[in-house]
Amino acid sequence: MLLGSVVLPGCGGSGGAREQVIVSGSTTLLPIAEVSAEMFGEENPTVSVLVSGMGSSAGIENVASGSSDIGTSSRELKDEEAALGLTDTVVAYDAIAVIVNPSNPVRDLTIEQVRAIFAGEITNWSEVGGPDLDIGVVNRDEASGTREAFKKIIMGDTRFYKGAVVLPGTGQVRAVVADVEGAIGYISLGFVTDEVAAVAIDDVMPSEEAVVNGSYTIQRTLHFFTREEVSTATQAYIDFVLSDEVQETIVREAGFIPITAKQDGSD
Repeated sequence: MLLGSVVLPGCGGSGGAREQVIVSGSTTLLPIAEVSAEMFGEENPTVSVLVSGMGSSAGIENVASGSSDIGTSSRELKDEEAALGLTDTVVAYDAIAVIVNPSNPVRDLTIEQVRAIFAGEITNWSEVGGPDLDIGVVNRDEASGTREAFKKIIMGDTRFYKGAVVLPGTGQVRAVVADVEGAIGYISLGFVTDEVAAVAIDDVMPSEEAVVNGSYTIQRTLHFFTREEVSTATQAYIDFVLSDEVQETIVREAGFIPITAKQDGSD
């Protein structure tokens, strides 16, 4: 499904066909990709940048097959994907926040408790210091990069609870958790609003500082994947996303962490 269509690069002029840059993949990266495309288009009116969100796996598959110029991903490449010869450009960093309904008093969980909840081993909030209330597990679908990152960091070899509600997008997870008193889910930190409450993990709340210093461990890198050779317009768009103009405005305003933040934090 096409989520954003923006006219971009070039030098003025009217009439001829615009060059297209096709961007597809992670729904997490949509705020960066779409708004950057709008800003880029204001300066470059002879290129159309088409942005869609369908999941990280689809984005990687699309760029590998040549149906997209850029595949956006909120997870690392799997072993079989690493052999595709794609070029990786890191565009931001992110924390994955575990979220509950605001009426739920539980505000701190351990990694072990989170794993047990999403495995279906802990089924009532009273088992983790909360009210006598059934836990409603909300998960992402298998195409989701957020799910893949959460599985790698939290679940390991432990299987997800088969009775969980499985949803295709970040917004849907947030909406269900906001509406259901006993629900728990996980979303990108950039999508956390007052509708839901993020919980601390092992006494550490998700934040830019906690990601940079490593104390919040549920974090991941956000990627643009491309084939080895890209068009001039595609490279110009990528360079624009990496610019200070985008990193210090769009990336931060979307709730993500600029690439320079970790560089500065490691100095």
